[in-house]
Amino acid sequence: MNESSLASRSPQGAGTPRLFGGLTGAWRSLRFSALLLVMVASPATYSTENRRRLATQICLTCNQTVPAFTLLSALLSLVLVHIVVVTAQSYGLSQFALGTVVRVLVVELLPLSAALFVALRAGAAMNAEITALRRTQPGAPRRVIESTLIHRIVLPRVAGSAVAVVLLAAISGGLALLLAYLGVYGFTPWGIANFTRTVGQVFEPTVLMALGLKTLLFAIAVATIPASAGLEKPRRGQEESVAVLQGTVRLFAVLIVIEILSLTAEFF
Repeated sequence: MNESSLASRSPQGAGTPRLFGGLTGAWRSLRFSALLLVMVASPATYSTENRRRLATQICLTCNQTVPAFTLLSALLSLVLVHIVVVTAQSYGLSQFALGTVVRVLVVELLPLSAALFVALRAGAAMNAEITALRRTQPGAPRRVIESTLIHRIVLPRVAGSAVAVVLLAAISGGLALLLAYLGVYGFTPWGIANFTRTVGQVFEPTVLMALGLKTLLFAIAVATIPASAGLEKPRRGQEESVAVLQGTVRLFAVLIVIEILSLTAEFF
């Protein structure tokens, strides 16, 4: 066998371990995410000290994300409302402008944007704290380090990230509805009847259930996947930053899959 044949076969042989490694990492992430959810739902987790940490972290995460995301979502809503209204008026389709804005913004864009925003803010901070705590206790047993990480850092941030995603989606959705009303009807109360009728037609039971389930799945994914990636032990010769990056890519892939499934349930 010559050298050219070996060179042509080596990339194919290297792809299989990477594929199995990715599937193994995804399975470990799913299993650890389920473990975190069980711990969050367990009453034994909520001791006096843990309750204080949970409350502090929830308030801290929401304070870090709500003001900035509210401003960004308001700007995004203003721009999209103006574009949709002007475009609909130019084509003589003004009666469809409000429904389009509500469906695109409140149902599709804002929940996904809230999940991505919390993932970038809270996930990076949690991974940095996990790395710092590991370096301060290099000689401690692995079980002791993981128990300390889970109770002091991971569980509070899991709860804070989940609450922040739901809160941001609710606040931005309400703000988008207000801006949509002002963009279509202006500062007048005479459009409230038509506005509530259109919003009610958009939020039919199937769409409302899909929106609630999608937001809940976004919150669970954003809260658990970065935590599992941060606690995952890097392979030999692999830096911790590479494992964190793989967890971030895994999170984005899960969010896209959830959004695709939501769209499939709504329109098919």
